[in-house]
Amino acid sequence: MFRTALRNVLAHKARLLMTVLAVMLGVAFVSGTLVFTSTISDAYQASSQKGFDDVDVAIRPHSGDSGPGAPAPLDQKLLDKAARVPNAASATGIVSGFAAIADKKGELLGNGFSTSGGNYYPGSDGKDARYPMQSGEAPHGPHEFALDARTADKGGYKVGDTVRISVDGPVHEQKLTGIFTTDDGAVAAGGSLALFDTATAQKLYGMPGGFSEIDVKAAPGTSQTELKSAVDKVLPKGSAEATTGKQLADDMAKMVAEKMDGMKTGLLVFAGIALFVGVFLIANTFTMLVAQRTKELALLRAVGASRRQVTRSVLIEAFVVGTVAGVTGMAVGIGIGAGLRALMSNLGNTVPDGPLVVSPSTVLISLVVGVVITVLAAWLPGRRAARIPPVAAMNSVHATATTKSLVLRNTIGALFAGAGAAGVLVATGMSDGKLVMGGGAVLLLIGVFVLTPLLSRPLIALARPVLRVFGIAGTLAGQNAVRNPRRTAATASALMVGLTLITGMTVIAGSVQTGIDKQATAALKADYVVSMSTRTPLSPDVAKKLATLDEVTAVSPLRLSGARAGSDHTVLAGVNGKDFDKLTRLDFTQGSLGALHGNHVVVDDHTAKQKGLHPGSRLPVTFEDGKKTTLTVSGVYQGNQMLGGVILDNATLAPHQKQATDTQVLVKTRGGATDATKEALVTALGKNPAISVADKKQVSEEIAQAFTLMLNMLYGLLAMAVIVAVLGVINTLAMSVFERSQEIGMLRAIGLDRSGIKRMVRLESLAISLFGGVLGIGLGIFFGWAAGELISADLKTYELVLPWGRIGLFLAAAAAVGVLAALWPARRAARLNMLEAIKAE
Repeated sequence: MFRTALRNVLAHKARLLMTVLAVMLGVAFVSGTLVFTSTISDAYQASSQKGFDDVDVAIRPHSGDSGPGAPAPLDQKLLDKAARVPNAASATGIVSGFAAIADKKGELLGNGFSTSGGNYYPGSDGKDARYPMQSGEAPHGPHEFALDARTADKGGYKVGDTVRISVDGPVHEQKLTGIFTTDDGAVAAGGSLALFDTATAQKLYGMPGGFSEIDVKAAPGTSQTELKSAVDKVLPKGSAEATTGKQLADDMAKMVAEKMDGMKTGLLVFAGIALFVGVFLIANTFTMLVAQRTKELALLRAVGASRRQVTRSVLIEAFVVGTVAGVTGMAVGIGIGAGLRALMSNLGNTVPDGPLVVSPSTVLISLVVGVVITVLAAWLPGRRAARIPPVAAMNSVHATATTKSLVLRNTIGALFAGAGAAGVLVATGMSDGKLVMGGGAVLLLIGVFVLTPLLSRPLIALARPVLRVFGIAGTLAGQNAVRNPRRTAATASALMVGLTLITGMTVIAGSVQTGIDKQATAALKADYVVSMSTRTPLSPDVAKKLATLDEVTAVSPLRLSGARAGSDHTVLAGVNGKDFDKLTRLDFTQGSLGALHGNHVVVDDHTAKQKGLHPGSRLPVTFEDGKKTTLTVSGVYQGNQMLGGVILDNATLAPHQKQATDTQVLVKTRGGATDATKEALVTALGKNPAISVADKKQVSEEIAQAFTLMLNMLYGLLAMAVIVAVLGVINTLAMSVFERSQEIGMLRAIGLDRSGIKRMVRLESLAISLFGGVLGIGLGIFFGWAAGELISADLKTYELVLPWGRIGLFLAAAAAVGVLAALWPARRAARLNMLEAIKAE
C-alpha cells in the first residue's frame, strides 16, 4: 500500500502541483512571518542593547513620580555624590529630548520619534567616550552642536555648516562643529542624534542644572550588582532609583519582543486565513484524485485491502505532498522574510544591521504546518473512498451523499448560523461585546460554509436567465455549476472568506472615516490645528507668535497636566478660556461652557459619569506641584477624538506647572482656511520641519490614518488567500472537465464547437465565483454593520456608509477570478479528442 501511494503521488503531477502550491503559499507566509519578525526583533534588541554596554548603573527619576508633587530632574548634587560612590570609576549626567534636524530643503531628517537630542559630556580628557568624533570638535556654547555621521551624510552636511534645528517649536540655527559615530540603536534604525554642550541641552530641554539620567561606570573588578548597592545608599529616598545596565538591557529586549509579538500575531492571522482557504483546495484535489481511481481502489478492496488501508494510502500521499510543500514553503518563506526586511528599508523604515534569523522552531513549525494541514484536509476524501462498495466502484456507480447525511449537514449548518447570527446581534447591544461578537462571527461563518451546498442551487439558479443569453453553452454552464453542490460550495467558500474580511473592513474603515470627518467638522470652529509632527510637546512661544499675526483672530493652546481628583489620577486640559468658544463647538448634555475662567471647568460625559458630576458639582483636585483647590463644574459635554477630560483656563493651570508646554494650538483666521493663510502661518513659524499646520480635513485624515493603513495592509495580505482561491477554482473546473469527458465528447459530436465548450466552462467558473463573491460581500456588510454598532458607543458621530463603488469592484474582482481561473480548464476541455472522450468510462 505504501508503494501504491507513492506511485499515485507521481501519477498526477499537474494537480498535485496545485495542491503543493496552495500549501506552500500558506507555509511560506507562516515561515516568512517568523523569519521576518525574528530577524527584526533580534536586530533591534542587539542595537538597543549596545546603548547599555558602557552603563553599569543608571540613576533615573522614580517611575512612580508622574503625578502631583513629582520631584525635579536629577541635579548636580546627586551627580557629584554618584561620582564619589566607592568602586565608581565615573558618573555621567545625561540630558535628552527631541531634536528635529532639517535637511537643506527644509524637510525633516530622521524618523519621527527617533529624532533625538542630548548632551556631550566630556570626561577629564575633554572627550565623551560614547561619541567618538569622526571630524571636527565637541560643541561649546549655545549656538553650536554636533551631529551623528549617518544623519550628516544623509543631509549632506559637513563641519562648519549652519543647520536649522527645532526642539520644541521655534527654529534655532546652530553651527555644526563636529560629526561623531555612535552605536545608538535609534540612529541605527533611521533616527538622528544632535548633541549640545550640557548647559545648552539643559536649557533647551527645560531642566536647568538638572539631568534626565545619571550613568555610573564601575571600577575594574566591581560587579554591577555591587555598584548598585553602593549607589542606592546615596539616592534621595522616593525620588530616584538605580538600575543595573544588564537589567536595562533585558527590559529593552523584553519591550522589543513584546512589540514584535503584536506584529507577528497580526501576520500569522493572515497566514492562517491563507491556510484555511487552502484546506478547501486540498480537499478538492484529493477528492478529484480519489474519483479518478475509483476502480483502482475497488480492486484493492476486492483483493483484500481493508478500509483502513485504503484511507491510509490516501493519507500517505497527503503526507508526502505536505512534506514537499512544507520544505519548499519554508525556503520561499526565508526569501519572503528577507524581502520584507529590504522593503522596510526601501520605504524609509531603516532596520538595524543584523543577520537573517532562521531559528530551529521556524523550520519545525513550517514542516509541521505543511504536513498537518495537508493530512487533515485529505482525511475526509480518503475516508469517503474507503466507504465506496467495491462492486459499485468497479461499475463506476459512485456512492452519492445520502438524504440522511444532507439533512444532518443542513441541520448542523442552520444551528451554527443561527447561533452565530444571534451572538452577533446580542453583542451589538452590549457595552463591551467584542468577545461575544467575535465568537458569533466565527460561528456564523462556519454555519454559512456548512450550508453553502444548500444555498448554491437557489442562488446560482437566479443567474440562469442571464446565462441563457449565451445559448446552449450558458444553459449547460448553469446546470454544471450545481451538479456537485459540495464541490461547488468548497470552491466558492474560499472566495467567500476573503471577500467577507475585505468587505467588512472596508465598510468599517469608510464609516469610521465619515464619523471622524463629521466629528472634526462638528467639534472644531478653528481653521487650523498646530502641533509637532512627532506629537512631542510644543513650545508656548508658538501660540504667542501666532497670536501676533494679522491673519489670526483667535488662538488657544491646549496644555495637559497630571493631577489627582480625590484619590484618582486624572488629566487636566488647559485652554485659553477667553477664545475657546470661538475655536470649538462642544455638544453639551448638561449645563454650558459659560465663562471658562477661575475655578470654573467643564468635564466630558465619561468623566462626569465616573465621578458622578453635574453642573454645580464641586471637584477637589491636587495639581502637579502638590497644591490643592476645588473646581466648580459648569457643564458636561460629549467627549470626542479631539477633546476630553476636565477643561479649565490656562491662567488657572499654568501657575501649578513646572514647565508649560502645549500639545496643540487651535487657530482661527480671517477668511477661513486658504493656501495663502497656511503659507503665512508656516512662514511665521520659521518653516519649521517639525511643526504641522493642519486644517480640518488634514486633522481628520491624521486621526483616520491608522484605519487606512490597516485596510491597505489587509488588502495586500489577503491577496494570498485570493491566489489560493484561484487555484481552488482551477481545480474544481479541472475535476468537472474530467468527470464530464464523455459528455463533452458527445456535445462535440452533436455539433457544439470548441469555442462553445470553452464558453461553457468559463461561464460555469464565472457562476461559481460570483456565488462566492455574493456570499462574501453579504456577510462582510453584515459584520461591518455589527462592528459599527460597537464603535458607535465610543464614536458618537459614527455613521454606517456602504461604499457601493468598492463593493462593485470586489464583485468584479470575483468575476475576474472566475474568468482567469477557467483559462486552462476551458482550453483542456476544448482540446479533448471527441472519439476518445466518448469511449471514456
